[in-house]
Amino acid sequence: MIKTILKILLIFIVAVLLSLLIWGIVYLGTTYQKVAPKAKEIIDYHPKLTTKIFDRNGELIANLFEEENREYVPYSQIPGRMVEALLAIEDTNFFEHHGINVDAIVRAVIKDIKARRFVEGASTITQQLVKNMVLSRKKKIERKIQEILIALEVERYLTKEDILERYFNQVYFGHGYYGVATAARGYFHKSLKNLTLKEIAILVGLPRAPSYYDPTRNYEAALKRADRVLSRMHELGWIDDKEFFASLQERPKVYDDSLTRNRAPYIVDEVVRRLSSRFKDLKSGGYQIYTTIDLQYQELMKRGLQKGYRAILERGKGYNYKKLNGAAVVVKQKSGEILALVGGVDYTKSPFNRVTQGKRQPGSAFKPFIYLIALDLGYSPATKLPDVARTYKVVIGGKRRLWQPKNYERNFKGVVTLREALVHSRNLATINLVEDIGLSKVYDRLMSFGFTDLPRDLSLALGTMALSPIKLAEYYTIISNYGTKNRPILIKEVVDFTGKRIYGEPLTTFQVERPRQAYLMIDILKDVVKRGTGRRARVDGVEVAGKTGTTNNYKDAWFCGFTPDIEVIVWYGQDDNTPLKKGESGGRAAAPVVGQFIREIYRLHPELGRKFPKPKGIYWSYIGGKRELFTDISKPSREDLESEEREEELLF
Repeated sequence: MIKTILKILLIFIVAVLLSLLIWGIVYLGTTYQKVAPKAKEIIDYHPKLTTKIFDRNGELIANLFEEENREYVPYSQIPGRMVEALLAIEDTNFFEHHGINVDAIVRAVIKDIKARRFVEGASTITQQLVKNMVLSRKKKIERKIQEILIALEVERYLTKEDILERYFNQVYFGHGYYGVATAARGYFHKSLKNLTLKEIAILVGLPRAPSYYDPTRNYEAALKRADRVLSRMHELGWIDDKEFFASLQERPKVYDDSLTRNRAPYIVDEVVRRLSSRFKDLKSGGYQIYTTIDLQYQELMKRGLQKGYRAILERGKGYNYKKLNGAAVVVKQKSGEILALVGGVDYTKSPFNRVTQGKRQPGSAFKPFIYLIALDLGYSPATKLPDVARTYKVVIGGKRRLWQPKNYERNFKGVVTLREALVHSRNLATINLVEDIGLSKVYDRLMSFGFTDLPRDLSLALGTMALSPIKLAEYYTIISNYGTKNRPILIKEVVDFTGKRIYGEPLTTFQVERPRQAYLMIDILKDVVKRGTGRRARVDGVEVAGKTGTTNNYKDAWFCGFTPDIEVIVWYGQDDNTPLKKGESGGRAAAPVVGQFIREIYRLHPELGRKFPKPKGIYWSYIGGKRELFTDISKPSREDLESEEREEELLF
């Protein structure tokens, strides 16, 4: 009877054990099928990477990212000391096990049973990577089994170096930094190769409790954690006494930076605007975007624009300046590269980019193009123009009205030379010039320059069309670049995370004018700065050319200036198009800002060109006792010459 009972009991136990085994196999199989895709996420690692924007000199302008600020670094660029520090504190036998440490697991299970709760995890680096990437941090038996299965699967397909590379690039290091390279640049402003051993120890100690050990919040706790890392390395014999004690004494400098480090928000917004349709993963693809911007130019221009803004407010105390703002752009006219772009006086108050998105009337800043057309048609700088008042019948809003344009000075000279008309920005002489040439001919020629949406009436002589500062800068390269128009470019190249160049804004060039004709205009615009409406832009020792622009009722104040190497456009006005205080002309409000900027830039960069080179085909003669320039197209008339003998003495 007893034997029978024992036999039945044995059969029952075997059956139970067999059932448990079968259940265990089925459970593990089912669990494996469930977690296999998660293992694949780790094996086929494609993290979201931070895109970086740089200036032309390689200085970081900003980081772009969605949720995780991460800079990727391959294993070959991770210092050996950093690998040793991690293994010392987290997983000394990492290179010996296959994803899990059985001895450590047994010890942890015993401790957990005694404590009747999870007190020790016994996770290898591989398991920590699994937990960090694809599992929750909740301490449950089911999650632990999944973690082990995924770790074993990962170790089947990845080398130890692959796993470490993923670990160092994936884990969170506090302060919004994902990946060790990001943390090194954020906390210490260093690349990985330049870190000290103490700095390495601080970083390696962070993933255990990144918020608590964040050195910007709890510096002493971070140091104590780092010292434990160093002590463990010393115990293992991986560092000697000298290095150990020296590192213990070190107290590294830690920086508390913002995540984006956005040093030029108007630039960053414009880069995103230009590239977001081309790169759908712009903020997570790990691109390196190299712009044409020079941060030195950018900072000087921003300060200059703000200084001019404050000067307008000071002169207009008590005036309604609630919507006053400004914009500025600096272009290298020979290449079209944008060196600085300031879309407003204060980005925090208004992120609207007035350089690229705002359109305003250029006023008299448009006149040089009218006069350039005249020069191409055989007029010369010495040609006499009538500067007299006239009344015109115009149609505005479907109604006939009388239009009586006036000069800024509210007077007229009777007759002035073409040069003097532009130097002193004579409205009446300009309108009479357009009438003399023919409105349709002027219109067609302006269209050939690339202008669009022009008014088909005489008001176009006074710049009544709407243009953005960046577009006006493009048109001014026709003059400043000796007849070659260059479309301004901002993005030199985009490099993907592998280092491959994948995009760059092309230089778009149009030859729309002959160099000698453009030079005649440059010479006239030099006089605008020397003795005309742009006198406040003068710079000792540097030839500056340019033109002021002031629209009706002082709604806009412009100065478009350039030297042989840089072109600067500055605008002030009110965003709601209400007038500035009377007298705030382009010469008063904008020209001083351009002059001061050029003065500072040439002090910092004395290598920049100071005199405009004279192209072939320029000659001169004395007209009315004054030296004047001509070309084979823009010749002096016989009446302009003092005598037949003088004409024979033209100097080439």
